[in-house]
Amino acid sequence: MAANSRTLEIKVISAENLKLDRKSVKKNASVTVRTDTNSQFCTTDIDTEGGAYPRWNEKLVLDLPTHSKSIIVEVHCKTSSGVRTIGTATVPASDFVGEYVPEGYLHFLSYRLRNHKGERNGIINISVRMKVPEMYACASSTTWSHSTMGFPAAGNKSFGGGVVTGVPVWYGAYQKNY
Repeated sequence: MAANSRTLEIKVISAENLKLDRKSVKKNASVTVRTDTNSQFCTTDIDTEGGAYPRWNEKLVLDLPTHSKSIIVEVHCKTSSGVRTIGTATVPASDFVGEYVPEGYLHFLSYRLRNHKGERNGIINISVRMKVPEMYACASSTTWSHSTMGFPAAGNKSFGGGVVTGVPVWYGAYQKNY
């Protein structure tokens, strides 16, 4: 992974109510996921049995450049006249990057697909996880000492001078109304 990109694991789970020319899709649907800069894309295998409700459960790995603002999810259908786009969804990077969610958190997301005219045309269900670089993973690594995770406790040696880790707590959850 380059320093100017982040690696995403995108699991394309399923789609719902897919239509092509206002008729339910019979078979042969696939999904392409790409960045908004078109620098990279990945495609699932074709679902030959799901019809208008295909299931892929396929994991795709994609490098998301740091300047990218979204990923594009396109659902296609292979027909006798070629491959046609059923619908497209734009997933903002802010839905799975940053804020108060830890890196490596698994997001389950559903988005409305829109056809080339902008009309509603089904739903796509995906999960997205930002892969954490191994040097930051802290689960059971023996190469990193515990002092790299948290902040050193202030100078009072009577408490052992260990490491302090803060956990945000919502105060309202502990109030009682009498």
